[in-house]
Amino acid sequence: MHKMNRFMDILSKPGAKGDIQGVAPTQFTEKDGLAIDKPNATGYAPKSKPRMLDRWLDFTVRMSGSEPVFFFILAGLLTWALLGIKYGTTDLWQVLISDIQAIVSYVFDSFLVRQQLNAYDEEMTVAAELQSRILSHRRMLAKLDLETDKKDPEKQARLRTIVAQYRDAPEFSAELPTEKRFGRTITWFSHVLGHLGTVALYWVGVFVWIGIGHLKGYSNEWQLYMNSASSALMVFVFAFLANIRERHSAYTLSCLNAIFKVDATLEFRLRLLTGNNIDNDVVIIPAPKVRGVQRAIFYYADLVGTLVGITILLVMMIVWVAIGPLLNFNSNWWLIIGTYAGLVGMNDGFVLRNLQARLRDFADLEFEKVETEDNTLFESVGQPIPVKEATGKPSMTHRVSDAMNRVCAHEITVVAGFLAIVCLIAGASAMKWTLTGQLLCNVPPSLIESFFMIILITGHNSADDRKRVDLRNLYERRLHLLAFVNGVQTLREENGSQRA
Repeated sequence: MHKMNRFMDILSKPGAKGDIQGVAPTQFTEKDGLAIDKPNATGYAPKSKPRMLDRWLDFTVRMSGSEPVFFFILAGLLTWALLGIKYGTTDLWQVLISDIQAIVSYVFDSFLVRQQLNAYDEEMTVAAELQSRILSHRRMLAKLDLETDKKDPEKQARLRTIVAQYRDAPEFSAELPTEKRFGRTITWFSHVLGHLGTVALYWVGVFVWIGIGHLKGYSNEWQLYMNSASSALMVFVFAFLANIRERHSAYTLSCLNAIFKVDATLEFRLRLLTGNNIDNDVVIIPAPKVRGVQRAIFYYADLVGTLVGITILLVMMIVWVAIGPLLNFNSNWWLIIGTYAGLVGMNDGFVLRNLQARLRDFADLEFEKVETEDNTLFESVGQPIPVKEATGKPSMTHRVSDAMNRVCAHEITVVAGFLAIVCLIAGASAMKWTLTGQLLCNVPPSLIESFFMIILITGHNSADDRKRVDLRNLYERRLHLLAFVNGVQTLREENGSQRA
């Protein structure tokens, strides 16, 4: 009975977003009777996963978004285009390319899901550590006994002068790191690729292809041409999306490193002022509550994110190779593995967009709490809250894109996508899985998945733009608080020297 319960626990674990806890490294001013003259842990240090398998999988995912892999994919697409001049008219060539695309996209699907899950865990841990340190800031600011100073207009005026001087100092006017030129170029291109105009142009191309279908008699060749074109586009978009996610993740990490350095210094200065040497509190962010359908989507994503999906694909490829002699290795046989990977990839496209939006909502909520708690700190010490940088009034294109993103990310859309896959399988079965029947399970999924990957870039761009603004605001609030604490320390040193 115990083993059965344990087995059921293992089965039910995927999909459950558990509690996330974090504690900021305590900046002790003394330890073992020895004084410490500087913060002992400054920047942000990502947590290493305990299991070696997870660390290897994460390394593989990072490599999938690296520049060498991205340029290797581009080189492969260029080679395909050049060879297609000679071999592109044959069905076997186009089916082979479709298979390669479907398998590559299938693998990237798994990598992108794991990327998304890792980013969520990282952001929630960061939010917990920030909240952990805010609790210490609040406790120590309350011990400064600022009410006495507030009653003395002369001290208040002097404090404002000192704080202003600190804010004008070079180290307090520093900005967060900036991307290098190549990174900025890639970011700009991601906004072009994820623009509403690009989405519209994509569908114009699809409808033009549909419009000329009657001229080709809606033949297999006509379907294969679109399948090849959408396959090439999808491989490019997958590689590009993996690259910008890893690039933006690295940039975010450099920003967090700068923010945590200021935050650690702020804590250290407060401990010097108050003599407080109590450990920072552990903050636990409770698991978000989700409905049954969303839990099922998370369950599937967790299975894919552990690369179970790729293991299944390897098994399917072994079976596929084994049945090759029975089908004489014909075009129909070649298309089978692409059909399988394409249908699963289509479902993953729906899941990825939903996953991106839902996890982003959870993380945004926690960072809103950080902002609220920061504002409370400013109010408690009688300091003006720094002017918040806004993203600006969204354009019509941006509003339409956001609305389209919300629709694409809804749970009902994921369910509708799954039902569409069932219908495609039913249609192909009615055609006895002939070449035409299999193309039915290849071309529409390829078109839909390509669309969802572009939408995924749109959603990523929107989230990344907001995140950068939030990081700059967070950094500015930390600099203001540090300048204030330095001002209080300087004022008290002045008062102490005058009394002496």
